Amino acid sequence: MSVTGNVMIRAVRWYQCVFSAHRCAPCCRYYPSCSNYAIQAIRRFGACRGGLLSVLRLLRCRPWSNGGIDDVPQRFSVLYRFRWSKAHEEPRLKPLADDE
Repeated sequence: MSVTGNVMIRAVRWYQCVFSAHRCAPCCRYYPSCSNYAIQAIRRFGACRGGLLSVLRLLRCRPWSNGGIDDVPQRFSVLYRFRWSKAHEEPRLKPLADDE
């Protein structure tokens, strides 16, 4: 893991401890939460590609989205949500086991 990746993960962990921990109840529409998704994406794909996937996830997290299980893709692609993409992955009904 690069120094940049470690810094990004520490920033997300700081957010989780300072801001997210003081909320009354969890309110993320997706599983895993956006911050946990970011950590998994950065660990799997590095700072640049994992950071890009994290930003795209934050853009998908809006009040009118359905939410649900949204794991980090197995292969990197920003288009993995589209059926016509070669990296397309169907949404899961059960989350993948953590690969940590």
